[in-house]
Amino acid sequence: MRLERLGLDGAFLVKIERASDERGFFARTYCAEEFRRAGIAGQVVQSSISFNTRRSTVRGMHFQWPPSTETKLVRCVRGAVFDVLLDLRPESSTYLEHVSVELNEEERDSVFIPHGVAHGFQTMCDRAEVLYQMSDWYQPALAAGVRWNDPSFGIRWPVSEDIVISERDAAYPNFDRKAFERELASRRVLRQ
Repeated sequence: MRLERLGLDGAFLVKIERASDERGFFARTYCAEEFRRAGIAGQVVQSSISFNTRRSTVRGMHFQWPPSTETKLVRCVRGAVFDVLLDLRPESSTYLEHVSVELNEEERDSVFIPHGVAHGFQTMCDRAEVLYQMSDWYQPALAAGVRWNDPSFGIRWPVSEDIVISERDAAYPNFDRKAFERELASRRVLRQ
């Protein structure tokens, strides 16, 4: 496998390297030692699956407030998704920037999402399935998000018609940078 840096601090595309023969192929999708050498800390403590019935389903943009230090390794195991990472770390050189990649069952690549980076995706076909591996347990009290189509972020989603989205994800308010930074700072103080 190869770790290719994405345009956000600490984010990587994890490209598999296939060993192929008449049976098919074998490839590593995760190696704790290679991740450690790339500066990626943490271990997988929880895995989840997102099955999406319809094309143009949007999930996100989700993140966890401190004290969570959740990182994610995300892979599309069926179909294809337009995957987006949005940097919400004020101390990062890529703060409020985003990157997108297509994840699909053909390439079998993954994306590593550092903590403090919001994540979301849009399905490019019916019956898309996404596998998440997380470094921290889901904590409902810390779950948060920003609106997927907030003009503050300028994310260009590939499908604009017949969007399927949860009420919660659609209802996030417009991003208020000062309010967000105050809330983040107060939660970091509580963590100490």
